[in-house]
Amino acid sequence: MESDATRMCALIVGLPAITVLGVEDEPGDPLRVHVETTAALMGCAGCGTRAWLKDRRPVVLVDLPAFGRPAVLVWHKRRWRCPEPSCEVGTFTEQCPAIAAPRAGVTARAGRWMTRQVGQAQSVSAVAAQLGCDWHTVMDAALAYGTPLVEDPGRIGAVAALGLDETLFVRTGAFKRRSWATSIVDVTRPAQLLDVVEGRTAKAASDWIEARPKAWRDAIAWAALDLSGPYRKTFNDSLPKATQVADPFHVVKLANEKLDDVRRRVQQETLGHRRPQG
Repeated sequence: MESDATRMCALIVGLPAITVLGVEDEPGDPLRVHVETTAALMGCAGCGTRAWLKDRRPVVLVDLPAFGRPAVLVWHKRRWRCPEPSCEVGTFTEQCPAIAAPRAGVTARAGRWMTRQVGQAQSVSAVAAQLGCDWHTVMDAALAYGTPLVEDPGRIGAVAALGLDETLFVRTGAFKRRSWATSIVDVTRPAQLLDVVEGRTAKAASDWIEARPKAWRDAIAWAALDLSGPYRKTFNDSLPKATQVADPFHVVKLANEKLDDVRRRVQQETLGHRRPQG
């Protein structure tokens, strides 16, 4: 069993080529783990000349909790200087993607964890509370690590049944004006949200579908919609070979509305109630 405290901390940090310099443990504050890389030689990115160590600059990164407490990693980043007078690079700071992305405020593993939590519908504020950081830190990490996942062309596999549905996205302004979005869903079980586009027009959804490869579009056999005219036009224009299927919820809703209309009409004709004016 490991008994050296520094070595134990290094194992907990779990990053390659990292030396743990020490740990600050102040009651009520996050644990502060000070680390540095083991890099001893560095070549200039501009000319390849061996760079000289200029100084170290501590960078505080939000990390995953340790022992049930929030923790931060204080990375003492080396700054290097190119000794070649003609080189335009001058000074530069070391980078280590295993620790953190350039200009990031969180460690790479914390950023990936934050993205997973937010992607699984946990609120940004709840994730921030777990890590002892602010809302913007989590949101910035989710955007930085989540955007490449969303924009990855390989994220969307083959789809046999595609569905479109409108969603009230937000109310804005003094008059709470409604802004709508269109959810594009692979409705094959289990259903998967593929993307969200602004607005609920036929063009917005058609542009998204037509940006996919032709082979991908040709594989769609079923098109589910909520009986709206714009989405019907989307499927007519962009997926003309797909069989259109009405969403059961909206079919039942429309049937109930028509049944209510008939009930009211018969009641008025039978009992002599006047039809509402207007």
